Amino acid sequence: MGAQWKQAGREANAQKKGQMTAKLVREIMISSKLGGPDPDLNARLFVAIEKAKKASVYRDTIERAVKKGAGIGDEAVNYELVTYEGFAPHKVPVIVECLTDNRNRTAPEIRNLFKTGQLGAPGCVAFFFNHLGVVEATHTDANRDAEGDAIEAGAQEIEPLEAEETPEGHRGARFLTEIKDLDHVSKALKAAGWNIIAAEIRYVAKNFTEVTEAYRKEVTDFLNTLDDHEDVHRVYTALK
Repeated sequence: MGAQWKQAGREANAQKKGQMTAKLVREIMISSKLGGPDPDLNARLFVAIEKAKKASVYRDTIERAVKKGAGIGDEAVNYELVTYEGFAPHKVPVIVECLTDNRNRTAPEIRNLFKTGQLGAPGCVAFFFNHLGVVEATHTDANRDAEGDAIEAGAQEIEPLEAEETPEGHRGARFLTEIKDLDHVSKALKAAGWNIIAAEIRYVAKNFTEVTEAYRKEVTDFLNTLDDHEDVHRVYTALK
């Protein structure tokens, strides 16, 4: 499955609204910095802005984030992407991506969160994952030939989107592609009538680690704690 770890019911938890808003704004800034401030030419930025709008982030906040990311005005983005690898409890592989303006602050905090698991050296679990471009999209035609569109767009693989991510009467699909082809595939799918809900680079698990129900809560609590950290941007896991 190409999705990163998602907390159950995270979007519905009002106490985390401020934290979610901060992460959405940070994603807008990074997207604007990497691909430019025009969402029509930057698929990642387009998706980030749409997510922020759905989360009721103020328009002024979104516009400031775009300008800040693109270096328009006096402020500039100083965030850097830092990746940590290790194991959750019961040897479940985990990759954590952080966006931070101070890695000297972030590193010991992430290390502390891994105390119930095992923080490893760079590359220690990367071989459990493929590093790919991922486009998640829906189409209003429930019978749409997603496989045909994938071939036309240049995607390498396709898999169905989770039911909760697909509106009733729509077709939902996750398109996997080489990183270098991500932008092209996103634009081609959009031109074919797909509504793009995610377009980003992810770590996609090759195989999954099974844990017993008795251990699952311990693993999910660990993953949720990681995901709750202010600097954590994405959590990827091979948990089945």
